[in-house]
Amino acid sequence: MTKMSHFVLVHGIGGGRWCWYKVKCQLENSGYKVTCIDLKGAGIDQSDAKNIHTFDEYNKPLIDFMSSLPDDEKVIVVGHSAGGLSLTDATHKFGKKISLAIYLGATMLKTGVCNEQDIKDGVPNLSEFGDAYDYGYGYGPDKPPTSALLKKELHRDLIYQLSPPEDATLGGMLLRQGPHKALVSARFNEGPDVDEVPRVYIKMTQDLVLKLEQQEAMVDRWPPTEVYVLESDHSPYFSAPSQLVDLLVKAASSVAV
Repeated sequence: MTKMSHFVLVHGIGGGRWCWYKVKCQLENSGYKVTCIDLKGAGIDQSDAKNIHTFDEYNKPLIDFMSSLPDDEKVIVVGHSAGGLSLTDATHKFGKKISLAIYLGATMLKTGVCNEQDIKDGVPNLSEFGDAYDYGYGYGPDKPPTSALLKKELHRDLIYQLSPPEDATLGGMLLRQGPHKALVSARFNEGPDVDEVPRVYIKMTQDLVLKLEQQEAMVDRWPPTEVYVLESDHSPYFSAPSQLVDLLVKAASSVAV
């Protein structure tokens, strides 16, 4: 039955469906159906991230996709990094359509970014690297920034330190600013099925962005059904694609779809 599983892959801030190209290829070659989502202002979506000010607007492509699924169809949704917020939102709203939620080194906060503890556990803190971001100002240059992207000179050392150089180059060409304000203002009204959806957390041991201790803190606060471990940098779809696929298949085999 897992051969017919349908994976829905959701990127993190600044990424796009392009980042899953290796994983999508391997899963499809193994007989799985795979859908990769471009969130608002990401990938080939032409929206400017600095003008996306609410999480609902940013996550609308995933919510629209989930809405379009027949009521009797279930999917496995994988959220990477900040894509964990998108996954949690979908789980609150469409729990009956999700057979498994997989958090891939992702922000896993049950009700969103609501307090200082949520920020400490689920939001990357790169202050040790000084002025690490380039910002966009949707409300004007005298107002707080609304979008952000890690500076290019830090990509290789922080996002892709274990990834092949050609993939690091690809990422540097395609990464875009993401709607930082929209993400840190994400709030979820708890859906009736959210705790009934099985969850798997994949910890990424060499992640320098969402650090391992943050991942473990979120796992402790909202324990998932299973926890797997992957030796990977922040971009496992580049640095460990085959190992990642093995874990996704293992997780899929644990649920009836």
